[in-house]
Amino acid sequence: MFHFRATERIPFDTINGGVGRTTVTPLNLFPEATGHAGETSIPAATMRHFPPITPVVASEGIIQLTTTQYTTLQEQMRALQAEVDGRVKTRRPPRIHVLHYIFHHLFCPFKVFYQYCFGFGKEEGMRYIGAHGIAALHKHKYSGVDNSLLAKYVLQPFWSRFVLIFPLWMPFLMGHALFFVQITLIGFMFLLTSAMLGIIYSPQLDSPPPRWVHFAHGLLLFLYQTFDAVDGKQARRTNSSSPLGELFDHGCDALACALEAVAFGSTSMCGRDTFWFWVISAVPFYGATWEHYFTNTLTLPIINGPTEGLMLIYVGHFFTAIVGNVLTLCAEWWAQQFGKSVPFLSWVPFISEIPTSRLVLFFMVAFAVIPTIAFNVYNVCKVVQARKGSLLLALAMLYPFTVLLFGVLAWDYLSPSDIIRSYPHLVVLGTGLAFGFLVGRLVLAHLCDEPKGLKTGMCMSLLYIPIAIANALTARLNDGVPFFDESLVLVGYFLFTLVLYLHFATSVIHEITTALGICCFRITRKEA
Repeated sequence: MFHFRATERIPFDTINGGVGRTTVTPLNLFPEATGHAGETSIPAATMRHFPPITPVVASEGIIQLTTTQYTTLQEQMRALQAEVDGRVKTRRPPRIHVLHYIFHHLFCPFKVFYQYCFGFGKEEGMRYIGAHGIAALHKHKYSGVDNSLLAKYVLQPFWSRFVLIFPLWMPFLMGHALFFVQITLIGFMFLLTSAMLGIIYSPQLDSPPPRWVHFAHGLLLFLYQTFDAVDGKQARRTNSSSPLGELFDHGCDALACALEAVAFGSTSMCGRDTFWFWVISAVPFYGATWEHYFTNTLTLPIINGPTEGLMLIYVGHFFTAIVGNVLTLCAEWWAQQFGKSVPFLSWVPFISEIPTSRLVLFFMVAFAVIPTIAFNVYNVCKVVQARKGSLLLALAMLYPFTVLLFGVLAWDYLSPSDIIRSYPHLVVLGTGLAFGFLVGRLVLAHLCDEPKGLKTGMCMSLLYIPIAIANALTARLNDGVPFFDESLVLVGYFLFTLVLYLHFATSVIHEITTALGICCFRITRKEA
């Protein structure tokens, strides 16, 4: 090996980091030579398949090439350039980037409106995360406390053993290719399957499905709870915890409220009341997320929804399947009057005449939802006062969710076809997707340490409601017939919220992975 210095640069096309072309000295292309700092060189391994070119030392510090050698070198580099260009063109991009492109550039409704109204202050290519948010993502640490005694003494030991069945290279298989094998998504797919069974065997959620469907509902919900609990343990085992994992987990949990409401609606044959079962699960969930945003710690009380609440629901599914041995229609136990379902309490006035499922609904509101919301509001008020913040700004963050609920109820009230009774699954799933978008934006605001107060971007999920209400009002001017059939309007509502949520999910995943330099569905090696 000998050292040289370049005295003359000869125009030549070569690769500059794989992103362009530059003019370099051909002498730097020899593997045996070591040039000065700043001169471009090609590794020896890249040139080994080319015939060697022996340079001639003309004088001290100068290497001379013949015309033939220079021509040969040009041909070699052109061949190398063509080979690399071919590899770049045929290389398959990561799947998440493809999804991001599709939903971001083709299918996002009101894309331009959203960009100009809510996209100010963001980095180039960032729709949801600004420069401050990127810095906050690097500093974020998750904090959560589960005070449930059932979880502490029964479920946590089981979960700690169950997580050992997953190898350390989980939650990812084959890089980006099979994203659905991620633990959180497996649990989500369990609930999605459960909801689909409910819709197939009970289209309006008021007819009894086969007994095995009740058992499937219970088993799938139990598996969802288990996988939802162990994904965090697996992340800590593999040292792959990240803000993206927290956002992903909460996003799946938010959608799970709607999916399980549909599943339980088919089990209890509650029809229209399915929407209210979704409400009593969504309200505490949003309250807990809102409290987490201010306290920076997700605190679950001694009796909480993710633990005791889910256990009661899948026990109810199993109970319904077992009761089928006694009753011809096992779901009748929930649909009939409470006095018939529980004969030894038939003497109690008023209560005995209420359908069992509705009585359970009232019981949950009185003894679970109201105390939980009071607990959330108390904790937020205490934190806001301690920090001398604005309680009005804190309460303003509840505005989008409140408008969503009352907007859907107003739509149902004005609807000539009673949409919640006629199409309960579309109403619950469409509103559940809008709710998932609201929760996702709230969690992202917490991760990015955004200022407290109303997030205008959250109002995107409300844009369809005025259109639907206006269509329902046209029925009063046209002898009870709306301008558009309400079944089509409901399908449009579902598709709008679905596309909005998918656009948000793919965009945020792309932005967080770009900001943190991580992969979404693959464990990356961390620098020592």
